[in-house]
Amino acid sequence: MPNKQFKRDAAANQLVQYASKHEGEQKTITTNSGNPVGNKDASLTVGYHGPTLLQDVMLLDDLSHFTKERNPERVVHAKGAGAFGYFEVTHDITQYTAAKVFSEVGKKTPIAMRFSTVAGERGYPDTVRDVRGFAIKFYTEDGIWDIVGNNTPVFFIKDAALFSSFIHVMKRNPVTNLRPDYDMFWDMCSLRPETTHQTLITFSDRGVPRSYRHMHGYGSHTYGFVNAEGKFFWVKFHFVTNQGIKNILSKEAEQLAGQDTDYHTRDLYNAIADGDYPSWNFYIQVMAPEQAVKSPYDPFDLTKVWLHADYPLIPVGRIVLNKNPSNYFAEIEQLAMDVAHLVPGIEPSPDRMLQARMFAYRDTHQYRLGPNYLQLPVNSPYKVHNYARDGYGTINSQGGAPNYHPNSFEGPVADKRANALTPSIPLHGEAKRIDSGNDDNFTQPRLLYQRVLKEEEKERLVENLVDWLKRTTKKLQERSIKNMFDPVDKTLGNKLREALNLHEDFNLDIDHDDDDF
Repeated sequence: MPNKQFKRDAAANQLVQYASKHEGEQKTITTNSGNPVGNKDASLTVGYHGPTLLQDVMLLDDLSHFTKERNPERVVHAKGAGAFGYFEVTHDITQYTAAKVFSEVGKKTPIAMRFSTVAGERGYPDTVRDVRGFAIKFYTEDGIWDIVGNNTPVFFIKDAALFSSFIHVMKRNPVTNLRPDYDMFWDMCSLRPETTHQTLITFSDRGVPRSYRHMHGYGSHTYGFVNAEGKFFWVKFHFVTNQGIKNILSKEAEQLAGQDTDYHTRDLYNAIADGDYPSWNFYIQVMAPEQAVKSPYDPFDLTKVWLHADYPLIPVGRIVLNKNPSNYFAEIEQLAMDVAHLVPGIEPSPDRMLQARMFAYRDTHQYRLGPNYLQLPVNSPYKVHNYARDGYGTINSQGGAPNYHPNSFEGPVADKRANALTPSIPLHGEAKRIDSGNDDNFTQPRLLYQRVLKEEEKERLVENLVDWLKRTTKKLQERSIKNMFDPVDKTLGNKLREALNLHEDFNLDIDHDDDDF
């Protein structure tokens, strides 16, 4: 029986395509300093069995670079894929913001996008159950604007005081070096029921998207818009996939994790290479400041959504990805998104997680890529005029311009337009630590479970939750059900108890210091 011919996709043919495009252009090997290499197949040694000489500059050049080829990986969102394309304005929203990126219908702005998993390392399978990162870099005439969101509109926690702890429970156990550690996860989640909303989404069908192309994206946080007249609005960002929502059920996801760890990365690359350009429609929700004051829930709470019935989606434009990276490391691994990169007309909000991320992203990029990471081509805005100079990895030293302010020698000056678009926000209150973790954690998860999920989706939700809950202790199983899922819907709690063979009269002691786990 003849062997069936294996069909090679665009990703498999990358080298073939490169060779075809550059036929007859073969170049000679050089060192990193451009010096020609006469023999790349052997080290410089004293005879056949003699030691290698320190003067083998070609070998030293190669090895010294090789040992530094990898930057420290991202502490979260380490595994990912990316591409390039454009954002096009399709609807006029200048009544809400004076940001130039939205200045006229038909305007196009270049973008870079990166998709990712959250918890795993760079080599982790794409099809694990996890939140997916959904980040967009806009190269605008007013500089870089980054939206660093996820494929879910909410997150597990609402205060950055708990962020590092939550990421730790999603990472490897510090003793066993294994992940996930189910005791760690359910212990923290059951002690912080604010995690319930995101937990239900993560363990629903949407916990494993079919591909990066088949999922929505969200800015997640609340931001501010300022229009040309100085009027202020609160907004949320939504990106609705034009490919339709498609997910992978648990059994297939586990099989794919063993067969192709780069399943989503391969899918994105091949779709773009084949001309099947993925796209998303961009929408906003708008809330007036007076509406925010009267809102029955905190509009800046990252564990909650704005109901579409109250704040409908307003169309803005669309984003299209039509170009794969020419080199993954240079253009995607070194891609540095930052929620603090905001353009005039767009402002932050009091969202506690957003406030902390505005520090943390810059800090981690400087650790990972160096103090001048914004001078790397993929991160660089069209123009930079400021008083920052020198430092490790400097590319653009701004010539002979003054490096101090104020000055009398034609150094850059403040932008009057940007100043006019900076709102004056009155603040009041006492400086103290206020734990908001007990603010209505169950109304919105209840709406999700009772009114959004279909019956077969509810069944799979229970199966997925049980798959993780059964691996932890009986005490943590019961506490998780009592603190997280009973308040959502008693039927959900009872289904979990039945599947786990628990009973209503289970002796529950929720003392946080109880070490009988």
